[in-house]
Formats: sequence, structure tokens, C-alpha cells
Amino acid sequence: MTKPKGVKTLRDLVSFYLHSPRFGALQGKTQKNYESHLTKMLDTKIPSKGKTLGDMRIKMLRVPHVTECYEQWLQIGVPTANRRMAVLSVCWRYAMQLELVLIDPISPVSKRSTGPRRVLWTREQVRTFLDTAYSKFEYRSMGLLVHMAYEWGQRVGDIRTLRWEALDLDAQRIDLTQSKRKADVHLPISDNLAGMLRQQHDDFGFQDYVVPHTKPRAGAYSPYREEEICNHINKIKDEANLPSDITAMDLRRTAVTEMLEGGVDMAGIMQVTGHRNPNSVTPYMVNTYRGASAALAARGGKDNG
Repeated sequence: MTKPKGVKTLRDLVSFYLHSPRFGALQGKTQKNYESHLTKMLDTKIPSKGKTLGDMRIKMLRVPHVTECYEQWLQIGVPTANRRMAVLSVCWRYAMQLELVLIDPISPVSKRSTGPRRVLWTREQVRTFLDTAYSKFEYRSMGLLVHMAYEWGQRVGDIRTLRWEALDLDAQRIDLTQSKRKADVHLPISDNLAGMLRQQHDDFGFQDYVVPHTKPRAGAYSPYREEEICNHINKIKDEANLPSDITAMDLRRTAVTEMLEGGVDMAGIMQVTGHRNPNSVTPYMVNTYRGASAALAARGGKDNG
């Protein structure tokens, strides 16, 4: 294959890869996944350079630059960060095979293990976050996003793109089709959350999304990007003096654990989470003192000595 001309920046290189026979041979679902990750990677800003990863010249890209970006992706989650690194590596290796680049700044980056995450929010932390978020109009969408993800035990990605058509505020009910498994879940909306959603509808009900970016982009309202959600939530956590290790992604695990502590059986939990197999719920389960205490108390005080 003749070396392509005009491939100078990483953005050029990614564009070349996306139009290559190598990319064309991938399955449609994989192509869509790769494109999504590559687009978000290219727009990641490298603080030390004052430019985005996509604007870096491929001959000047080094391990520290990629590491700065990886550390930002970790704020979204270890699996997402490692997936983006894997996709970037595929693209870069293709360039190396064509001798467009001679060094590899991707593989040497130290990556974090994807072991099971066990972090939970406490109820007091949730209340503190919501009090802080709802105290400012500019934070209301982030407050609602956390409120809904926690109360309904849903993935942040589904809340991020939630549309008004899924909500019935009069009946205080939501009918949601999850994006990951296409499962349909039907959930109640509490009085407190319904009140906040009605305020949001008064201000943003003219467009499709429940928690849109508060400023239109390209003349239209759109959902917050994953990176934006992470940045805004971190800002609110800082103002509320909350721990840095709790993330929006931990809210679903927190909800499942609280249901278990409350004595909800697996069938009931699956009605909320949308899982069809009990084994799929296991990664969301965390052993807690409260849960163990309730289980031991349920023995009825029998003498087991």
C-alpha cells in the first residue's frame, strides 16, 4: 500500500484509519463503538500542550501526552479508559505497519486494573450533593441526573440521554428502554423528584432532553457529553466537600446494595435494573455491615451455639 499523503496530526491519522480496508472489515457494531471512542479521544485536551489530542502531530506524540489523556478518561471509569486506550492502540499499530510512525507512545502508558469496583455513596452524601446542586440553577441538570440515577438505579448513560416522552409527570411514572440490553423498565417517580422535574420542564420542556446542556450547541440543545458530566459532578463534589472517589457511575451499585439491605428479593431488583439473569446483578452487589446485620437478625435470635 502506498503511504498516504497529508497525514500529519492524530486527527488525520484517525480519519485515514476510518476509511481504510482494515476498519471496513470490522462488524458494524464494532465500527460504531470505535468511531465513538476515537471521536471523544481526539477532543480530549492535553493540559501541558494547550491543545487537543487530535491536534497533536503524530511524530511529536509521546507517552506523557497520552498519559495526561488517559488520566482524564479514568474519571469516567477504568473500563472506559482502558477501552479507549485499546482502540487508540489498534489505530496506532495500523499506522506503524504502514510506517507512518516509528515509535509507540500508547503501549508504555501504565493502565489501571479493571478489578471489581466496590465504592458506594452514603445517603448523607447523596443528600449533600443534591442540596448543593439544587442550590444553583446552573447545577440543576447535574442534580437531576444524580437524583434520577440514584432513585431509579439506572445507568448514567440512559439518564444522560433521557427524553421527556419517557416521563408521565401526572402519573409520576417513567417507562424507559435501556440502551445496553434494550430492556424495558417501568418505574415510579417520587413526590420530591417529580417536583424537581416539573421545575425542569417549565424551563426546558420546549426541547427533547430532560437534562440537556444548558447552552445550545450548533443551534440545538443536546445531552451533556460523558466527560462534561464527570467535570461538572467533580466541581459540585468539591463545593460540597464530598470525597473525590465517589462517581456518578457508583450510583447504580449504591441503589442495588440499598435494595438488598432493605430485603428486596432478586426478582424485585431485576424489575428495577432490567437484568434478565441474576448472575448479571452480582457485580453490583457489595457486602455491607447493614446488610449482614439484617440477615443475622432475620435468623430470629436462634441459639446456634
